[in-house]
Order: sequence, then structure tokens, then C-alpha cells
Amino acid sequence: MPRGVKKDQLPSKPCACCGKPFTWRKKWARDWENVKTCSDRCRATLKQQAK
Repeated sequence: MPRGVKKDQLPSKPCACCGKPFTWRKKWARDWENVKTCSDRCRATLKQQAK
């Protein structure tokens, strides 16, 4: 991502668990394509449902 991008212009996608939209974060820069959930709680919920 280029520097100086406004928050409303960042890419977003819906959470696979709760469906709420979440936006790109710098810590996800290398792995944005594989990020599926908005939070640790949603990720844990998906793990429990997979069992």
C-alpha cells in the first residue's frame, strides 16, 4: 500500500464468520488475500464450527 492513503480508500471485505466488513491493516499487508476473519474471536468461532 502506498503511504498517505486515507482510511476510507483502503480495501475491505466481509468477514467469513460474522459478515461485517473489515478494512485492510498494515500487519496484513503480506497476507491480505488469505485473511478471512475480522478478529481473533471470529477466527476461533470458525475453528470450532469446522470440528
